[in-house]
Amino acid sequence: MLTKLAELAIRWPRRVLAGAIVFFIAAAAFGLPVMSKLLAGGYDVPDTEFSRAEALLADEFDAGGFTLIFTVTDPAGADSAAARQRGQEIAADLQASDHARRTLSYWSAPPQMADLLLGEDRTTGLVVTQIAGNDRDAPNWAHELAEPLIGTADGVTVAAGGEAMAQYELNHQSRIDLIRLEIIAAPAIFVALVWIFGSVVAAMVPLIVSGFAIVATMSTLRILFQFTDVAVFAVNLSTALCLALAVDYALFIVSRYREEVAAGAGRDNALVRAMNTAGRTVVYSTLTVAVITATMLVFPIYFLRSLAYAGLAGVTFSLVGSLLVAPAVLVVLGDKVDALDVRKPLRRWFKRPEPQPKRPEEQFWYRVAKFAMRRAVPVVVIVVGVIVVLGSPLLGARLGYPDDRVLPESTSSRQVGDILRDQFSPGTLGVVHIAMPEGYGSPRALTAYASDLSTVDGVTGVAAPSGVYVDGSMVSPVTFDSEMSSSAAYLTVTTEIDPLSTEGANQIADLKQVEAPGQVLFSGLAQRSIDNTAGVQDRLPWVLAMIAVATLVIVFMMTGSILLPIKALLMNLLSLIAGFGVMTWIFQDGNLGGLGTVATGYYNYTIPPLLLVLAYGLSMDYEVFVLSRMREEWAKSDKTSDANERAVALGLAHTGRLVTAAATVMAVVFLAIATAEVSFMRGLGIGLALTVLLDAFVVRPLLVPAFMRLFGRLNWWAPAPLARWHERRGFTEGDIGPVAPDAGALDPDGDAFVRS
Repeated sequence: MLTKLAELAIRWPRRVLAGAIVFFIAAAAFGLPVMSKLLAGGYDVPDTEFSRAEALLADEFDAGGFTLIFTVTDPAGADSAAARQRGQEIAADLQASDHARRTLSYWSAPPQMADLLLGEDRTTGLVVTQIAGNDRDAPNWAHELAEPLIGTADGVTVAAGGEAMAQYELNHQSRIDLIRLEIIAAPAIFVALVWIFGSVVAAMVPLIVSGFAIVATMSTLRILFQFTDVAVFAVNLSTALCLALAVDYALFIVSRYREEVAAGAGRDNALVRAMNTAGRTVVYSTLTVAVITATMLVFPIYFLRSLAYAGLAGVTFSLVGSLLVAPAVLVVLGDKVDALDVRKPLRRWFKRPEPQPKRPEEQFWYRVAKFAMRRAVPVVVIVVGVIVVLGSPLLGARLGYPDDRVLPESTSSRQVGDILRDQFSPGTLGVVHIAMPEGYGSPRALTAYASDLSTVDGVTGVAAPSGVYVDGSMVSPVTFDSEMSSSAAYLTVTTEIDPLSTEGANQIADLKQVEAPGQVLFSGLAQRSIDNTAGVQDRLPWVLAMIAVATLVIVFMMTGSILLPIKALLMNLLSLIAGFGVMTWIFQDGNLGGLGTVATGYYNYTIPPLLLVLAYGLSMDYEVFVLSRMREEWAKSDKTSDANERAVALGLAHTGRLVTAAATVMAVVFLAIATAEVSFMRGLGIGLALTVLLDAFVVRPLLVPAFMRLFGRLNWWAPAPLARWHERRGFTEGDIGPVAPDAGALDPDGDAFVRS
């Protein structure tokens, strides 16, 4: 198959490239607008207590939804005539909208509620409403409502925030971050590739492949969006993955091609051999990354499933571009692939001699591998010890639901959130709705339940159909945001506790301990965070199990070894532990100033599984590449213990520079992600960059050789039945034999092999 692809590129390179160009133009025209169409949400686990409560509130009472909060600030005081007029105008516009529910304003609320809607310095009053719809519609409706109302006029400043606006601005900010990613990453990757290849022309080949993969993936996401929900962050992830993987895969093939040419092979034969060695490894890497990425489909929220779609499409088109487009480009370029070698003028400028070719045994990475194997036990102890220290903050990791603090300070919802946290009770950020879907006994029982709820620590009031209750007593017969029908009812609990804090979760547990007159379903930010975090955490063991099985099967299929798959699993997990630990230390605990983000004491619950899958998949990418070359050397050896050490050292000598170069390119991409203004994407970028660099510069060159030295020939052992099965069916690099210089070349313009 790979030979046939090489023959296709050699026989009809211009036809292949013409087809790729036509596809690129069509895919770009269709796929690039996808960014403006995808959804900003996708965080809610379906069929949870929160989602069932929200459905009841919407269907039975036209209540619930996404909170939209307006702050109306006048230095002269919230009771000024100008502030009152603006507040009343906002409330009137909201009440006239088909999308707003249960609007409550400081200037029209009952006295008992008005105090909760006035800031401590008495300059800011609130207008609070609920926006109907799901995370597909509510953020856009909130923006449409808020846009004409916000701003400063007559000394009064109005800003809009709450869940609905935060979701909209998250969507908008992600588009800006994507543009920044592309502006920063592409030139930086090009510079890195020029450094790796020396040739400006050769450096362009991986970028061509990545561009092909990016537009193809965006088109795929747009097609998928016609049939299912797709989160907007899938575009950011697919762009980053295509830049990283397509560049990596093309880098592997171009490097092996140039290596074969330098060894004396004709260019056509060099391409055939590169496709049957590096190309086969790329296929295996693609399979590995795709299988691991697909585990995100297990998660119940479409945010993570969307990233699985993006990952699967991205890795697939990176493979297609590397095996179809890159070879055709190499054939068309011919000798020009090495043109514009920047190293030659630099060497002349600095009066440095031309480097002489080195045998593998003379290369730096060979010496590193031999060093690690000579001191295997100290290397294992020291490296594992450092990784454990780096990963230790992971023991205090805590996951939670993201709020407006993930956004930059320039956004309206972040500004409103900061005002609420500074001037108002923490509970202003979210109330607790308690829905009773199967009846409430009697109005008297419902009143007693509301009274009991109002005595729970941290509760500032409970709105029931009969009135508002504080500390067990009715304080007002005028109620708000509470209703009952003949078969159902709901109450609203206000609190002084931040709903997204540990205390907020504990308060929900305390409220659930109060005896209710019927079945109850809790809604609100605290319950949302509890349900969604649990929904993701509950699936993590399954994902880990699937990743472990995939690793064991795929690495066995490649190597025929029982031990190497286990080693690969452990090595990759070590890199992950360090990456997770550092991410927790910076972005959850706030060390190093959170690198410009707000440390909330918890981390977005969607990011750890995403980091797990992506970082592990990329580590496996390197694992496959290095192990394949080690096995290639082992297959040619006499299978002794000395041969094991030599195979390990030679494998690393051939791949060490390439793996570290590829890791550098990937790190550039992920550090470009880390420039994002959305804090959890910044954390993801740092976590991925650190994991990839640690894996390529520490684990792969030091820890892997040390472990393989300790186990000797056992590295390649398998029980006899499995060994026989692998010999018949295993996926290994075939021995295509030595390639004679200029033998059996293909005529690029002909239809058959010809002698050069």
